[in-house]
Amino acid sequence: MTTYNWDLIERLLHEVQNGEGSFAPRKYAEQEAADKATAGESIGNLDALKKTAADYEALLFKRGFIESRPEEQGGNGENFILTPRGASLLSLIDSSIPGNAHPRQVMDEQEDALDPETFDRVASEAAIAGGAI
Repeated sequence: MTTYNWDLIERLLHEVQNGEGSFAPRKYAEQEAADKATAGESIGNLDALKKTAADYEALLFKRGFIESRPEEQGGNGENFILTPRGASLLSLIDSSIPGNAHPRQVMDEQEDALDPETFDRVASEAAIAGGAI
């Protein structure tokens, strides 16, 4: 079973959503670690977190959660936009939305929650999409 650092993925997706400049996953991992440390949470190994962020960038791209920003939208080959699948993932795991713990738990129960077929199935289920459970 594959487990993911949903807080880090959320940070990366927000950076894609809000940014037009070059995407810098290692920098975002440092920011995530600093935020956690400020909140008194353990950050673990920072170098490992940075590597995980870079690995997540590749995974999110390969699996269709993010894609290169088109040139006509300011794309430079080093920045991204969310795909509909990426926007759906962000809406499920966004910590600013009350009740985000349940979708994260459901995702953690999957063999690989970011497998495109698995994600599309789970995200479409009314119980998780509507936060009913």
